[in-house]
Amino acid sequence: MAKQFDSFEDHTRKYAEKQHMFFVGSADVDGRVNVSPKGSDAMRILGPNRLIWRNLTGSGNETAAHLRGVNRMTVMWCGFETQPLILRAYGSAKTIHRDDAEWTELDAYFTPHVGARQIYDMTVEMVQTSCGYAVPYFDFKGQRDTLDKWSETKGPEGIHDYWEEKNLLTIDNKDTGMKEHL
Repeated sequence: MAKQFDSFEDHTRKYAEKQHMFFVGSADVDGRVNVSPKGSDAMRILGPNRLIWRNLTGSGNETAAHLRGVNRMTVMWCGFETQPLILRAYGSAKTIHRDDAEWTELDAYFTPHVGARQIYDMTVEMVQTSCGYAVPYFDFKGQRDTLDKWSETKGPEGIHDYWEEKNLLTIDNKDTGMKEHL
C-alpha cells in the first residue's frame, strides 16, 4: 500500500497544497517527541525536495529546540474530506529567525503576520504515501482567527515579551535558540 518517492511528484505536491492542515513531528536525542498541528496558510512547497513552513507564535517552541539537537523533521498531511490518503515528507530542516538573512525572502511567500516567529526550511529526502483508509471524515468549516486576533492585540512589543516569557525553553528545558535572536 505505501509508496515511497525521492521527492514530491506533481500529484503529491498538489495533494499537500490543497490540505487545510498538516502536522509536524520532531524530536531531540532525548526528551519528548513533539507533534504539532498547523493550519492557516503556513506551508509552501518550493521545489521537489524543498518545503518551507512559517511558525506563528504559540505557547510552545519545541521544534526550534529539537532541530538544534537533531536535524530531522517529518511533515504529514491526512485526507479528512474526500480522498483517503496519508502523505509524509521526511527530511532535515533549518530554523530561520526574523533577523536571519533568508527571512525576508522566505517570509514574502506568506501574508504578513505580526506573530511570525520562525520559518523552517526543510530539505525533503523522502515522500511517502499510505492508504489513509481508517482516517475519519471531517468537514472543513474555515480557519480560526483566534491566533491572528491575539497577535494583533499583543502587537510587536507584546509578542516580543511573550517570546521572552514562554518561548526560550521547551517543556524539557531545552534551549530554543530564540534568546540570541531577540
